[in-house]
Amino acid sequence: MMNSSQTIRVMLVDDHAMVRRGLATFLKVFDDLELVGEAESGEKAVQLCAQIHPDVVLMDLMMPEMDGVAATRLIRQQYPKVQVVALTSFKEQELVQNALQAGAIGYLLKDVAAEDLAQAIRAAHSGRPTLAAEAAQALVHAANRPPVPDYNLTEREQDVLALMVEGLNNTQIAARLVVSPSTIKTHVSNILSKLGVASRSEAVALALRSGLVT
Repeated sequence: MMNSSQTIRVMLVDDHAMVRRGLATFLKVFDDLELVGEAESGEKAVQLCAQIHPDVVLMDLMMPEMDGVAATRLIRQQYPKVQVVALTSFKEQELVQNALQAGAIGYLLKDVAAEDLAQAIRAAHSGRPTLAAEAAQALVHAANRPPVPDYNLTEREQDVLALMVEGLNNTQIAARLVVSPSTIKTHVSNILSKLGVASRSEAVALALRSGLVT
């Protein structure tokens, strides 16, 4: 067994008690990992960090109120010595990017093997990243995606285009944005001109195909 100076202090953050219980049981298997705290929300995780100063936080991402990405960002800003490993069931590209941009040093899926999770905790404590294969693949896919063309749309034109994609007509868009229909008509005309298309349906198709709106 390693001595206490080598023990890695771990905090668990998940809104499901059964998940925390399972992770707590897993941590007991490894002599160098010590469970020092649990939180069921992002907000409580940030508060608890101030009290117990863990070395590594295992952070669920999908939680009500303050999610794991927001909690990760705050923890990394307020306690830069604390490393965060995202531990989630989701592997969507945007979620991976958001977690890493918030400061997470690792991104793992909840079906990870116990030994692999232990190694990821040790790596995080040493400042080394660990990514699930699915997370790495999502980042590669994002890097290889062609950039969104710049059509020089104004912010209001982007708002109008997004509502066009929703299927709203000029009158409905005007009501949503609290402007006159004639103003929306001008915006739509400018959008068609900038996109180089002849109709609303072509504009919508181009917007979706080019990633101008989600």
